[in-house]
Amino acid sequence: MFAVRRLPSGLTASLPRATRKNATLAVASSIERSSQETKTQGRRKRTRTTRPEISIQQPRSWHRALPPDVIPAYDLALQLLHKDSRNLKSEVSALRKSVENKETLYQALLAKVAKAEAENKAALEDELQSLDQDLESMSEKLNILEVQSEVNLPEVRWTVNNAMADMTKPSHRHLLEQKWRKDGDLDLLMERIYQMHVVPDVLPEINPSIDLRIAVPVREYKKGKPYETVEPGTFLMPKQTLSPPNLFVNVFHTDVRLYTMLLLDLDLPYPEASTYTTFLHWMEPNIPLSATSPSRVTVLNAHTPYIPPHPQQGTPYHRYVCLLLPQPAISSYTLTGAARASGNPTSIYLDIPAVQDAERFGFDVREFASNWALDSARGGAAHMWREVWDSQVSKIYSDILKKEEPRYGHPPKFNPYIQIKQQKKYIL
Repeated sequence: MFAVRRLPSGLTASLPRATRKNATLAVASSIERSSQETKTQGRRKRTRTTRPEISIQQPRSWHRALPPDVIPAYDLALQLLHKDSRNLKSEVSALRKSVENKETLYQALLAKVAKAEAENKAALEDELQSLDQDLESMSEKLNILEVQSEVNLPEVRWTVNNAMADMTKPSHRHLLEQKWRKDGDLDLLMERIYQMHVVPDVLPEINPSIDLRIAVPVREYKKGKPYETVEPGTFLMPKQTLSPPNLFVNVFHTDVRLYTMLLLDLDLPYPEASTYTTFLHWMEPNIPLSATSPSRVTVLNAHTPYIPPHPQQGTPYHRYVCLLLPQPAISSYTLTGAARASGNPTSIYLDIPAVQDAERFGFDVREFASNWALDSARGGAAHMWREVWDSQVSKIYSDILKKEEPRYGHPPKFNPYIQIKQQKKYIL
């Protein structure tokens, strides 16, 4: 509370009563204003700041959670982690030299086998196979030690969690794969695939080894967010898939392997057989993927062009499944084979012919996978979503497919009394 100052008695006595009251109120209000100005004087105006986005393009360096000497136990824990990391890295360095020396022996023996005569060739090949097995076991141990030397460091985990993983480092690849497999993304995908009978309707077994994500335009445009990531099994509108969806992958193997991409509709009506069949919307074989390849998969419309999903009117929801099927290996997928490949593909290039429009209807995925030795049980990727008919589908039929739109529904039930109902009941 502030004290109200009174005017000098000699001055107030000579003023009328109303004027004296107004003068007193004016002095009080001026004192209140000055008091408020005194309270706010020197106070800074608060401005809301937003945290900048962290990415590979806009990286931020890691800072320890607590400064030194705040909690001695925390300082000791960090010292032990870094000490263990240094010890393991020295072990990694020694083992890597051993692997390089043994690889030199392997190459020399390989040259001997190529020049050997038939009598000595069998013995040399057995020795070469034994040496290759030793190299593979040493490479596996080396990979484990490289992961263990960094996987527990706080700065490494912070980098991976903030989307700045370096896929050339085994520890970063391990943490990223562990996050995909254990944090629920893979579990949700497999749950939807089995709940909606993608397995066994499309293939008898699917065992994903690649994290596949799909992005489509948002239903209603929002500033700064033109695309949204599709959760497996959710419903999309046909207008969101008029253009080919964007495919993004996280690959965890270092060698370049080739994959065949398929996009299928599992619920196309087949009235002649009173059932449903598959429709091939999209295909692209021989897609090279590795841990260091770009996350977004490009050049996907050069083989069998994309046809937008068009669920027919009068049908239930349609399941759309995107698959990345691994192509067979040239010899076998091993760590030593990946190191010797030097960036060349370790998979067989498949000369798959383009599928004509007339052959898209009733596309047999199992027969196709069997003919080209594409085994989804040994890896690859999968994703799915659902769609139902709306007015946009009619435009797809008229503008893109250039054909009359079919309409399906339940046939009307036979009514044996329809003729009786149409007759006049009373005839005069």
